Amino acid sequence: MLRVDLVIRGCMILTMGEAGLVRDGVIAVKDGLLAYVGRMIEAPSFEADTIIDGSGKIAMPGLVNCHTHAAMSLFRGVAEDKPLDVWLRETIWPLESKLRREDIYYGALLSCIEMIRSGTTCFSDMYFHEDMVARAAMEAGLRCVLSSGIIDAGHKTLGRILLREAVKIAREYHGVSDRVFVMLGPHALYSCSLDLLRKVRERAEELNVGVHIHLAESERDSANIRSIHGRSEVDLLGEVGLLGPRLLAAHCIHISDGDIVLMAKHGVKVAYNPVSNMKLASGIPRIKDLLDAGVVVGLGTDGPASNNSLDMFETMKFAALLQKARYGDPRVLPAKKVVEMATIDGARALGLDGLIGSLEAGKKADIILVDINKPHLKPIHDVYAALVYSARGSDVDTVIVDGRVLMENRRVKTVDEAEVMRRAEEKAYNLLSRRSVARGIARKILKI
Repeated sequence: MLRVDLVIRGCMILTMGEAGLVRDGVIAVKDGLLAYVGRMIEAPSFEADTIIDGSGKIAMPGLVNCHTHAAMSLFRGVAEDKPLDVWLRETIWPLESKLRREDIYYGALLSCIEMIRSGTTCFSDMYFHEDMVARAAMEAGLRCVLSSGIIDAGHKTLGRILLREAVKIAREYHGVSDRVFVMLGPHALYSCSLDLLRKVRERAEELNVGVHIHLAESERDSANIRSIHGRSEVDLLGEVGLLGPRLLAAHCIHISDGDIVLMAKHGVKVAYNPVSNMKLASGIPRIKDLLDAGVVVGLGTDGPASNNSLDMFETMKFAALLQKARYGDPRVLPAKKVVEMATIDGARALGLDGLIGSLEAGKKADIILVDINKPHLKPIHDVYAALVYSARGSDVDTVIVDGRVLMENRRVKTVDEAEVMRRAEEKAYNLLSRRSVARGIARKILKI
């Protein structure tokens, strides 16, 4: 009899590893790691304090959200049906200028709950005051990759301040825990000078961390950059030395064949955000071409203000459908590949595939159980298709990170959901009030 901490019995296991699909399986967890993943009939006898009945459920790796801005849950529904540049400049950036540290904490904590409830166990965040996001993720029990936002937008002093803050966060958090990792987060080429991007590359090398950036998201901004510099955004990243296997590029919509060749050559990773790309009418990235070139692509929801949801099951479905429509071919991006993008490829994009992304002995025990005893999931002829085209985040029954049960029977165990929702809503309304007051004072001063 082998003593372990937790056992899941009788589940169908989608390992996303060499073992593939295991029916009537058992998973054993010891000290936060997967001790055994395989068929019940072949498993040794286990003794555990926690035994979970997995019958009628699919056990799979926790989903990996490669690009989001968690604290922006406070802005959900505030600026709807606007173009990206108007959305940012007229609403989002003015609101963000009023944010306080505690606002970011509660916004991030609200998003952590939403992610737990829809099966995400690891998320890659880009925002300000990322120590508050780290605090929220640690309390909720999630795994995260933090990227402190860096921008200068013509103000060199601002760039220096934000880079210094990003370096501070990296030194304080990176490598301290297996649940918190750090990248540097220059916002985009249209908001960061080339000089600032060179400094980001230097600091990233010194700190031995990756870089997370928005790339070629807006056709207008991409055209402006080409007009100013005579080169594409990808070319410019190469010029400043940022193209490489530790660069995570979100969106990558307006890129050329030559850009794709360069990205593949340098091992750049991509975060595909189909829902926000559609909602902001930013365009449809050429994911098939990126994959065919050998580029690793993970999935992201983007922030709750430009998607309105952090449900990675929804993202998987739209990721597949949008590419089929883009190429006019139903065979493009099959369901199994989409599940890979949400799990093991997402882990690869973040440089964490040695720890998470598949259920294999020795890896971290980041597991979700999907309840398949639902009318919209019956009958199941193809497990991957069921997860991508039929399943919803609300079908996730149990979430485990590092062997710790964060949610069981749809009940989150780590934080008080009702209290977090109340406080986050309060922060959001207060933020809007502060913005309204500021606008009123500006109108009086300017006599508008």
